[in-house]
Amino acid sequence: MKYLLDSHILIWALFADEKLPQEAFTVINDPKNEIYYSVASVWEIGIKHNKSPEKMPISSQLLAEGCDKADMRSLPITKEHVIAVTCLSRAKNTPPHNDPFDRILIAQAKTEGMTFLTHDHLLKDYNEACVRTI
Repeated sequence: MKYLLDSHILIWALFADEKLPQEAFTVINDPKNEIYYSVASVWEIGIKHNKSPEKMPISSQLLAEGCDKADMRSLPITKEHVIAVTCLSRAKNTPPHNDPFDRILIAQAKTEGMTFLTHDHLLKDYNEACVRTI
């Protein structure tokens, strides 16, 4: 099965953070699964690192190198992914969600037939079958 990791899960997995849920650890370490990271996550981390390196000590380069060393597969952003973002909708009367990086990750997973593995419970309100919240 193909999994696209959200940025937090990705960081927790790469740096053996205790915040990584056991379920995510199991998925990531199952040799039958293909694990992907998005260039959108590299971009997001780069922005956060440049803005507040004390809060985000991981640079985009360090993140990308760690993913490559862990044999994760890189997923570029395509025009199909960008267009698919416009097709995402959230259930009415749900808490607001304004993170454009999460939206592109969901669109990528949906377009590519992947499961998007996330810890963000607000994302289940998109009602997309590809979103797996742990």
